[in-house]
Amino acid sequence: MAEMNKQEKTRYKLAASMKECMKSAPVDKITVKEIVEGCGVTRQTFYRNFLDKYDLINWYFDKLVLQSFEQIGMGHTVGESLTQKFEFIVNEKVFFTEAFRSDDRNSLKEHDFELILQFYTDLLARKDSRALDQELHFLLEMYCQGSVYMTVKWVLGGMKDSPRAMSAKLVDAMPPKLANVFDRLKLL
Repeated sequence: MAEMNKQEKTRYKLAASMKECMKSAPVDKITVKEIVEGCGVTRQTFYRNFLDKYDLINWYFDKLVLQSFEQIGMGHTVGESLTQKFEFIVNEKVFFTEAFRSDDRNSLKEHDFELILQFYTDLLARKDSRALDQELHFLLEMYCQGSVYMTVKWVLGGMKDSPRAMSAKLVDAMPPKLANVFDRLKLL
């Protein structure tokens, strides 16, 4: 792995401080002042790196989740990548529990939906010369929205299913017409 640059190190320091703050306060109550004081950087440094605390949470989420999703279609199935995503979430339980509790318009729930919808849309476009028609796009959007909703419910409910069991449930819940496309492209 490439040497982490200074900006990346600063971002991880801010994320670590945010995670500490989340142990004692809900996301919506945490201030940028508390985050920067927790890791010894200035507010200017924070704002050079992130728009706000939600942007910081979303960046950290992307770092964790995109690692697993980038492997779909490169030998990993949707199910395997979802299992890996859920394992990351379990390992970062406090972070995700607090992040998913927030209902701010920039919240992680909204970000997760946009991220996976775009990811699956791009993946299908790369793998299949046929464009995603309106019906399939509707099914994909509905599936992604439902997946995020059920992921949040799983996280806030104490993650009673294992990552593998949760992944299997989401794969099984894929609408049949959409599952046929994923199956045909050897992504399931």
